[in-house]
Amino acid sequence: MPKARDPATSKADTTLGQRANKEVIRSRSPPPAVKKIRAAAIHEKNAIREQAIFQRAKAYAEMYENEEKEVQRLRKAAKEAGQFYVSPEPRLAFVVRIKGIMKIPPRPKKILQLLRLRQIHNGVFVKLSLPVIKMLRLVEPYVTYGYPDLRTVRELITKRGCARIGGQRVPITSNMLIEEHLGRYNIICVEDLVHEIYTVGPYFRECNRFLWTFKLAAPNGRPEKAALVAKSYTGPSSGWRTRKFKHFIQGGDTGNREDYINPLVRKMI
Repeated sequence: MPKARDPATSKADTTLGQRANKEVIRSRSPPPAVKKIRAAAIHEKNAIREQAIFQRAKAYAEMYENEEKEVQRLRKAAKEAGQFYVSPEPRLAFVVRIKGIMKIPPRPKKILQLLRLRQIHNGVFVKLSLPVIKMLRLVEPYVTYGYPDLRTVRELITKRGCARIGGQRVPITSNMLIEEHLGRYNIICVEDLVHEIYTVGPYFRECNRFLWTFKLAAPNGRPEKAALVAKSYTGPSSGWRTRKFKHFIQGGDTGNREDYINPLVRKMI
């Protein structure tokens, strides 16, 4: 019959083993002076990185302001000359799916899958080109789209933005996440990502694929009674119209709504 161990001896052995493990860990860890030097180096590196991000954001803000002033100058000059200022063709669109999965033919269903719009109230950025415009026209009864402004792009990425990492949906909570996956394209922060999407830069495709499909909420509010009678758009305070699945210009919500996509998306964020 095995001999029973003394509880006091077993406890002492355990204590000695724990002390030995702590000694091994302490011997492997660097001395305090080395830790202090490493912490100072990391702090200095982060400070330089934050300064670079600040300078980039400042440069982007100045660029957007100069572009706005140039547009105003051109409009004023055209008005003084008795002409009209025609804005350049938009290159960016935001598409939102507004119909579910029932009674959708195979071809539009496949296009919606290619656009990554698999669920109702999903939204994606697309670069406008002739093939993409043709695809959008084929799925117009099931989506609404328009041309987002800078504020809409920024709010979508900062408030609803998630990254696609290893097939998983990961919220964008820090610039380190962006730098880790898009740093090779010189995109290291949220402002870089917003700028690349808004201006449809050379790495738009990579940035757009990095972003997970936006999952939006249903727009709050209803049009006022007078607007319901007139079947007219009531601005940012309204949600879906009563005849939702008619075209936007016919008093519904589907199809191209151009700049009116901005108040709608802000209600859905």
